[in-house]
Amino acid sequence: MTVYSGITFPTIDPVAVYIGSFGLRWYSLAYLFGILAGWWLIRRMITRYPSAVTVPMLDDVCFWITLGIILGGRIGYVLFYNFNYYMENPLQILELWHGGMSFHGGLLGVIVATWIFARKVKVGFFEIADLMACVAPIGLFFGRLANFVNAELYGRVTTSVPWAVIFPNGGPIPRHPSQLYEALFEGVLLFVLLYTSWTKSVWIRIRPGFTSGMFLTGYAVARFILENFREPDPQIGFLFARVTMGQLLTLPMLLIGLIMMLWSAKKV
Repeated sequence: MTVYSGITFPTIDPVAVYIGSFGLRWYSLAYLFGILAGWWLIRRMITRYPSAVTVPMLDDVCFWITLGIILGGRIGYVLFYNFNYYMENPLQILELWHGGMSFHGGLLGVIVATWIFARKVKVGFFEIADLMACVAPIGLFFGRLANFVNAELYGRVTTSVPWAVIFPNGGPIPRHPSQLYEALFEGVLLFVLLYTSWTKSVWIRIRPGFTSGMFLTGYAVARFILENFREPDPQIGFLFARVTMGQLLTLPMLLIGLIMMLWSAKKV
């Protein structure tokens, strides 16, 4: 029998805080921290740099964005990743505490929520969207850390890296901690790129849509590459030629992001 070496996954309670019989999960805290951190940073951005978005608008749009993330993320997961199961068990669609959120669905939800709010307050869509794009990687960072804590969405089997982890639900073979890879590239590095570009470059700030295009392009590139280290969802597997659902959904993001950057660069 072959014995594999790897870092044993630490015992982490998925519930961060117990309040009586109620348990607040790390996953919920990840959403909370991401939204609050994004709200705080955008307040600093619009205070320091002229913007059509005011602080009262920001406070209101956070509600719409949160709604878009939750509804879009859940609906996206049901449609893209586990449609047949949820059609047989429709009541479980409401059981968000069991996990099951799609980034691509959440993104669509945020886009719709931002568009509705922008029309409501009569502000350009990209005036809001570009600010949201700058801070979106913060939420991705906390979300991927929560995935790691929950020992979900783990990576593919590997015996070639010393930091491979043996996940409790991943069998006895070490795997890539792909959640941490994603936290680094989709979270930290993408945030540094977007935030630095927006705050340091007047050229970018005066071109609505460019930062949003950068976010879509940067995330698409990172996600497409990192999917090669992530275990495909078991209910789907590979779609074709070792292409995953995550990679397929990312391709339109890449195309749209590049088009948006080119379109925005020609303006002003």
